[in-house]
Amino acid sequence: MALASPQKTTPAPPGRSSRSVQRRRVRRNTLIGWSFILPNFIGFALFTLVPVGAAFALAFLEWDAASSPEWVGLDNFERMLDDENFQVALTNTLFYAGGHIPLTLVASLALALVLNRKIRGVKFFRTVAFFPYITSLVAVAVVWNMLFNPTSGPVNQGLEALGVSSTPGWTTDTDWAMPAVIITSVWRDMGYYMVLYLAGLQTIPAEYYEAARVDGANAWQRFWHVTLPGLRPTTFFVLVMLTVQSFKILDLIVVMTDGGPGRSTLVLAQLIYREGIRDGDYGYSSAIALVLFAIVLTITVVQFRLNERRDAR
Repeated sequence: MALASPQKTTPAPPGRSSRSVQRRRVRRNTLIGWSFILPNFIGFALFTLVPVGAAFALAFLEWDAASSPEWVGLDNFERMLDDENFQVALTNTLFYAGGHIPLTLVASLALALVLNRKIRGVKFFRTVAFFPYITSLVAVAVVWNMLFNPTSGPVNQGLEALGVSSTPGWTTDTDWAMPAVIITSVWRDMGYYMVLYLAGLQTIPAEYYEAARVDGANAWQRFWHVTLPGLRPTTFFVLVMLTVQSFKILDLIVVMTDGGPGRSTLVLAQLIYREGIRDGDYGYSSAIALVLFAIVLTITVVQFRLNERRDAR
């Protein structure tokens, strides 16, 4: 009996198997990546993305949470043009940002330069400088309100000891309430940005300073031509962060002055809270929030464009 000859199998092309394995590997890595990203993205979508989208829609509606939403188009934005509270809040917000951003930038950089040296107890002083940032904001506001007390506060007592006869009223004076908030905010925030500047200073190679000394550069020239250019990425990041933080200021003002005296410290974020949460006018509140978002976005885009243009030189 003749034996059946075994069937010959044609081998698969050598490239097909490797491509299949590679596709499975890519698919597996993609699923692993999504398994890490998805929980955080779901939380971001539910608690940030959806509310932001709802706020954009509400800006064109009139809604008080008790009745059905009504489309009003641009009426909420036209209302801002005649709203004196909005104009005051916008002016106060710009004034706060104009004081808080440069003062915090300079103070944090100066602290970083001082505490970047090898001095005795430098770690202790760095901790002390950073500590206000993690301190309870309510405690910070209460303590600084006591310091700024016009009659018994240590600040005015110190000014009187220096010979100042007419001391400011600080948080009880419409002209000095916002400067008092700015001073408190700078004191609280400069420790955090000091840490960022310390990290930036330690990335500048020591060889640059040695070369500058060899060329005869003094301390100011080394700071201007070595330190500041080396800190440009850090300064840009700090500037963007300070801009966003300054325009959305709310908590410190609410605790220290609650927008007063009068409307001297009323800012846009607090006006948004009052119109929406307190008065229930969610459409108008969302419209103000949209304007605030547009202002911050515009300033941030301009900062990025200027930074790109500076880097391109």
